[in-house]
Amino acid sequence: MIYLVRHGQTEFNQQGRVQGRVDSPLTALGVAQAEAIGERLAGLAQAAPGGWRIVCSPLGRARATADIIAARTRLPGPVVEPRLIEVSYGAVEGLTMPEVHARWPQLAGIDTLFGRAPDGESFEALTGRVAGWLGEVEADEAVSVVAVTHAGVTRVVRGLCLGLDEAGMRLLDKPQDVVFRLDGGREERIECPPLPSPPLRS
Repeated sequence: MIYLVRHGQTEFNQQGRVQGRVDSPLTALGVAQAEAIGERLAGLAQAAPGGWRIVCSPLGRARATADIIAARTRLPGPVVEPRLIEVSYGAVEGLTMPEVHARWPQLAGIDTLFGRAPDGESFEALTGRVAGWLGEVEADEAVSVVAVTHAGVTRVVRGLCLGLDEAGMRLLDKPQDVVFRLDGGREERIECPPLPSPPLRS
């Protein structure tokens, strides 16, 4: 059983910048999202006790999110899984999409750049490493794994579990306040309670 989570909002997310392997800290909203997910997972773990563990990407934003989840669920601290690292976006990392389109007009109109970015990781390399990790997790049916990772990787994990092709994976959403429960080729979307809106500035 896999409980798949994307890290909370970061400063680069807020600014509309491509992250990839470049790191960026969580915003206040990102911390709140991680706390809400932790509370939701705490309830799920209490309802189904047994072998639970948390794994995460080695990047700081995922590790920070996983640490918050571990604190809220009172599960053991996260174990870093290198294969959950975000896809490399190569030359476009750190840029906004208008900057990307100005430098590479052929990428204009493409929403999902993974596997397409100049000097970035190929789709084949991405799916290969994710599939290797997924096979190991699915082989151990006695463990519930909370996996904290990134937008590109969450799409590929979900796509592989659901039997989607590349085009189908690219159409999947990438929320930062949802847990996806994946089991036996099925996906369940577990929503978190809505967060309060930030106060309006005068």
